[in-house]
Amino acid sequence: MKIAILGGDGFCGWPTALHLSNQGHEIHIIDNLSRRWIDTELGVQSLTPMDSIQERCRIWKQLTGQELHFHLLNLATEYERLKQWLAENRPDAVIHFAEQRAAPYSMKSDRHKVYTVNNNVNATHNLLTALVETGIDAHLVHLGTMGVYGYSSVGAPIPEGYLDVQIDTPYGKKSQEILYPTRPGSVYHMTKSLDQILFQFYAQNDGLRITDLHQGIVWGTHTDQTRRHEQLINRFDYDGDYGTVLNRFLIQAAIDYPLTVHGTGGQTRAFIHLQDSVRCIELALSDAPRAGERVKIFNQMTETHRVRNLAELVAEQTGARIAYLPNPRKEAEENDLIVKNDQFLALGLNPTTLQEGLLDEVVEVAKKYAHRIDRKRVPAVSAWTRDIAQRVEKDPEGKRLKSVS
Repeated sequence: MKIAILGGDGFCGWPTALHLSNQGHEIHIIDNLSRRWIDTELGVQSLTPMDSIQERCRIWKQLTGQELHFHLLNLATEYERLKQWLAENRPDAVIHFAEQRAAPYSMKSDRHKVYTVNNNVNATHNLLTALVETGIDAHLVHLGTMGVYGYSSVGAPIPEGYLDVQIDTPYGKKSQEILYPTRPGSVYHMTKSLDQILFQFYAQNDGLRITDLHQGIVWGTHTDQTRRHEQLINRFDYDGDYGTVLNRFLIQAAIDYPLTVHGTGGQTRAFIHLQDSVRCIELALSDAPRAGERVKIFNQMTETHRVRNLAELVAEQTGARIAYLPNPRKEAEENDLIVKNDQFLALGLNPTTLQEGLLDEVVEVAKKYAHRIDRKRVPAVSAWTRDIAQRVEKDPEGKRLKSVS
């Protein structure tokens, strides 16, 4: 297949591009490199050293003979160029990663909220309407988030996208299937919830074939392909805005930094290893809906864990200490999370769970590149409201100079 990977320079996009190229697909990466500009804005770099996208593509071709085609394009602002590219190249499938992916970054300030909505919603809508206008029958696979469901405890498994409800009518009860009600916990999660409505409309109105993947929190460093050469290594975020919780715990343990648990640590989250993430994309591509069918929704996760339990697991394995800090997010102190992922299991996914060897692998990578870590960027300080911002702990290590007067 000819596959366009939008956001193919990113944390999930790059290993997906390598995984699918390794299977013999013709891969086109479309990216505006905005994540690299955000590194510059935040003054923090990936833990792992990243070459330019052009150099990464050159190394891959040198190793495998497979070419990764890179196209510099901003989906949110260059609609006509996007439409022209689609008309000229006519991909068989489009994988959409091209959204600002961090909830804390989306809540840093009003400017970051506006940017996240403009970038994410415009990119998605521009893509959908361009697919309609060009008449391409491409399968669109979108990387969404489990966060669209919210994190309240309902006491029942969260289904894969749709909920059967009973509605009272003058003639008795009527059954109807609806999108599972969204309850976004950040501006980022809100954009993913809006994506769902856009997908629903364009599938029913124009017959677009769409799969929406509600992904859990990704952990891990490597896939089979990124291990093949040091210059193919994936980006790895450790800072308070972009670093994912388990990866951050493992990095903190590696550099003798306290494991930062916010609030009680009673938040339960869904997780998936990076290798499983790219495998799920492959499985979703092989199970495309037909034109006229509803949006196919998968819960792309393999296990759930409570945050404090993860911290205790890492502390037991590494000897790190745990620091309980005020929570910068506006969320429930405790929640349960039961999630169905039957569809991927039925398609043959063999889940990777929290194995000691893989946890050790992350710690070893962190130790190897520890000299690249700016300890001041480790704390999570982006607050959901002004009131919460007054309570955020910016110095978990207690190294700030203190007045003696």
